[in-house]
Amino acid sequence: MRKKPEILNTQTLARTRLFHIEQLDLRFANGVEARYERLHSSSRGAVLVVPLLDRETVLLIREYAAGVHRYELALPKGRVEAGETLLEAADRELKEEVGYGARQLCHLTSLTLAPGYIGHVTHVILARELYAERAQGDEPEEIEVVPWPLARLHELLQQEDCTEARSIAALYLAREWLQRQERNEDPTHEPANSHTR
Repeated sequence: MRKKPEILNTQTLARTRLFHIEQLDLRFANGVEARYERLHSSSRGAVLVVPLLDRETVLLIREYAAGVHRYELALPKGRVEAGETLLEAADRELKEEVGYGARQLCHLTSLTLAPGYIGHVTHVILARELYAERAQGDEPEEIEVVPWPLARLHELLQQEDCTEARSIAALYLAREWLQRQERNEDPTHEPANSHTR
């Protein structure tokens, strides 16, 4: 494995409520020095929840996305708050954004997006055995919940308002995991970080 570059200096270029832009001065193993910029993220990251209403149906949400200035169809998500585990954060976000809790939660994988520039990690959580329970969130308006058949993911990608790469990747990963379970490839296997209530 390659040796990571040595960090010679870090400097904050800008900081807002959501973003922390940082400059890194680096020295690579071959002696070359370079300057990089990145969006620095908290170490807690975020959760992206794949809520299964039943074996065939996932619950999506349609909410305003400021980055593209439109309503986007995606999976519920949110940051992991201080003191929360990944599964606690996923259950909270599910209650706030979808109006359900989950009796069974498991961490499928963790994803990055543009890791050359962004230090943010999103943890994909599969939520099953849902039950109705709503918690107050920080959303400025009620979020629309959209049931979607897992068998029709290809049609979902044709929707103009479904473009968020993390949600698309998580849906396919969850569907593949469920199909492996169904084929009994490893019927006792649950991801390492799972919890049944």
